[in-house]
Amino acid sequence: MELRVLNYFLMVAKEESISGAANVLHLSQPTLSRQLKDMEFELGKQLFIRGSKKENRADR
Repeated sequence: MELRVLNYFLMVAKEESISGAANVLHLSQPTLSRQLKDMEFELGKQLFIRGSKKENRADR
């Protein structure tokens, strides 16, 4: 696992949004999403609940 990808993870957690983090990191959203999915596969764990903000907020 690369340190760069860990930084991506931290930015998504901070921004609470993959697209928001992609903007800050100057990456496309699909690129960032793919990196995170690869990280989850490598760890064997789901790290994020994906879906629209509206769906995720209702779960809280």
